[in-house]
Amino acid sequence: MKKILILQMRPECETANAEFEAILKKGQIGHDQVERIRVEQLQVKEIDLNKYCAIIAGGSPFDISTPTAEKTYIQKEVEAFFQKLFEKLIPADFPFFGACSGNGLLGSYCGVNISSRYSEPIGPVEVSLTEAGTQDDLLKGLPIKFTTLAGHKEACDELPKEATLLITSIPCPVQMFRLKSNIYATQFHPEADEEQFSLRVDIYKDYGYFRPEESAKIKSILKDVEVPESNEILRRFVAKYKSFSQ
Repeated sequence: MKKILILQMRPECETANAEFEAILKKGQIGHDQVERIRVEQLQVKEIDLNKYCAIIAGGSPFDISTPTAEKTYIQKEVEAFFQKLFEKLIPADFPFFGACSGNGLLGSYCGVNISSRYSEPIGPVEVSLTEAGTQDDLLKGLPIKFTTLAGHKEACDELPKEATLLITSIPCPVQMFRLKSNIYATQFHPEADEEQFSLRVDIYKDYGYFRPEESAKIKSILKDVEVPESNEILRRFVAKYKSFSQ
């Protein structure tokens, strides 16, 4: 039986492990149904798509818009890894779900400029389905407007030319898009909840997302925030493509 491949890019073990468990929980995936690769550890160079039924890629503290000369060796290797992956994955229309960094990496591969133009502070954000979104398998029946959790220093300046826009918002127009039939990306975090984001506030308080002294205020904003529709998107992706595992 083919497994779902979870690709992670967080060098900090605490956040990487928490993100992994959140993906399993919100996606309703058993540990025995996945294979996990921490791309930033540089132990795997290429992926054999024939081994998997789908791929989920999480977030990271790496910024694509960082000038090349200022990027670390690890970041350059992570970006090279995804370049090779997309070269195989996109022509095959292989099931893929990229969240936050996964979104930026896919958008960048498609030729879109990634910049701070549509950055969003950490916290809840209201998003809206597009007309195409209301017809997509992952989004059908969801409210036209609902709350997600986001927090990013950069985003796609525009929609990739061959992509379909599924979710948008005023602060960040490209919140979710689809390439072909099976390749998805979200700027928000569908695996996230209050607990996940509170942990990330603690870990990333010195990474430039916000001023360290704002940590308590941000946590108060996150308190009791629920994002069931956002979590449902990840669950539906898993449910749809897990059937490809035979």
